[in-house]
Amino acid sequence: MFGSHRISVVIPAYNEEETIAQVVQDFLGNEYVDEVVVVDNNCRDATADLAQGAGARVISESNPGYGCALRAGLDAAEGDILVLTEADGSFIASDLIKILVYCEDAGMVLGTRTTKQMVEQGANMGTILRWGNVFAAKFLELLWYIPHEPRLTDVGCTYRAIWKKSYDKIRAGLTEAGPGFSPEMMCECLRCDVRLIEVPVSYHAREGGESAHSGGMWAVLRTARKMFACIFRKRLSKRPPQRDD
Repeated sequence: MFGSHRISVVIPAYNEEETIAQVVQDFLGNEYVDEVVVVDNNCRDATADLAQGAGARVISESNPGYGCALRAGLDAAEGDILVLTEADGSFIASDLIKILVYCEDAGMVLGTRTTKQMVEQGANMGTILRWGNVFAAKFLELLWYIPHEPRLTDVGCTYRAIWKKSYDKIRAGLTEAGPGFSPEMMCECLRCDVRLIEVPVSYHAREGGESAHSGGMWAVLRTARKMFACIFRKRLSKRPPQRDD
């Protein structure tokens, strides 16, 4: 727990048997974490069994895609603060305290991987990918400068925390199935007047597998196109009805 608040960590997983047990153990070993929810997104390997063996609660999501998996995990999580992270070991539990501290001041706290000094050797954050995320974040800033004046540098960082009450507030607007889900969460927070704060986190080399969204130049360009389209669409569309409390 963090103070009196329960902390749930949500991890989307697609064929991550090389790393999932280590990641689950890392986060469950953190003093603030109450549960780890691993979302089995059509894994064809031993990911689910290894995650459960490491102490995670495993749920299944048959609809393919990063966004679908994260939505399922967020819906299932029982904590007051919901933390998202990756199954590949690129983020570490020791950074969690930095994110949780700022939850006292915001509805959602975002990690950013674009601080060069925090990108570890071998991490998949080359110059093009890093500056592409910065550019997309500044594009989002510009579109929402009035009235929010956000300060953002990374639209694609999974490592983030959102209050359950803030998630419930933005849930109706979350529809992206793929990588557009990350900027979509940010846009929906701005659309629903949920305060955003960004903090630098360490970004490590993947310990297994290859990213489907940033594993090569064409993958990066496809992901960028989807993210920009999502940001622009969200700015022009009407805010969906919110859930009743």
